[in-house]
Amino acid sequence: MKKITENTILVTGIAGFIGFHVARKLLEEGHKVIGIDCVNDYYDVTLKEARLKLLHDNHGDLLTFYKINIENKEDVEKVWKSANPKITHVVHLAAQAGVRYSLVNPYSYISSNVMGHLVLLEMARHQKDFEHFVYASSSSVYGSNEKMPFSESDPVNQPMALYAATKRCDELMSYSYSHLYGLPTTGLRFFTAYGPWGRPDQALFIFTKKILAGDPIPVFNYGKMKRDFTYIDDIRDGVLAALRHIPKKTEKSLPQEVYNLGNSGVSTLTSYIQLIEENLGKKAILDLQPMQPGDIPAAASDITKARKNLGFDPKINTETGVKNFIEWYKDYYKVD
Repeated sequence: MKKITENTILVTGIAGFIGFHVARKLLEEGHKVIGIDCVNDYYDVTLKEARLKLLHDNHGDLLTFYKINIENKEDVEKVWKSANPKITHVVHLAAQAGVRYSLVNPYSYISSNVMGHLVLLEMARHQKDFEHFVYASSSSVYGSNEKMPFSESDPVNQPMALYAATKRCDELMSYSYSHLYGLPTTGLRFFTAYGPWGRPDQALFIFTKKILAGDPIPVFNYGKMKRDFTYIDDIRDGVLAALRHIPKKTEKSLPQEVYNLGNSGVSTLTSYIQLIEENLGKKAILDLQPMQPGDIPAAASDITKARKNLGFDPKINTETGVKNFIEWYKDYYKVD
């Protein structure tokens, strides 16, 4: 990427889990960052505010933050036009997250994940000398596919939940903008990101909290769920590698790409829980439950393409990753 004096990077969802880690690294590298987040109450707002405070305290000279909704075209346009230097790169991570919540509040997924994505694409395609639009997709787009591991060349036409459908919609819209306007776009299919400063609605956070409290933990699919748990530092490094690798238009291809970002290894939910127990020194009370609507029983990533093109090389195994999270959790929540 160009030097800090020549561009501004827009990071949406900057108060979120992945957005916070990506923005912190960009700021540490000396880039000027504009952050957008609506800081909604889908999960603990104080955690989002703590992330933002950490960014401001350490890099306030390089960071400008706006509390707005990405689906609000007028607000986003004001932010975009006020940028100095101009915005040349976007890392679009804002979205209404959660597979199960999409069964409860589907409208929020369409407004944020679809309309919000369109607003940002429109801003980028009208920006002179715009360089790269990187956005978050999800492993959930693979839906009911049974072939493992999931590859970018696999069909993704059977989403199991509305959340997955909106992420696939984002991929299709991005493809069309690359086709119509030559806009360089890169979609990243994240596989179960976890780690310090994680989301309270995810398994690791829920299990840790409930085990410490002595409460039963809900274990879906009777513990047989399999996931490609990917540590946040590896996810962050993959996002930054993708941002720097701008797809080019050729006679045979559009300036667009989609990549899996996973750990390239699968853990069962049962083994994941055992790691949490070991690090807490306390046994879990298991509440075994059937598969939940919208969930998929297994997800494993083929990261061959990301390795080859981006140099993506995940380094943190689940043993180390869970340990790091537990240490952060105890420190943040002052657990003795």
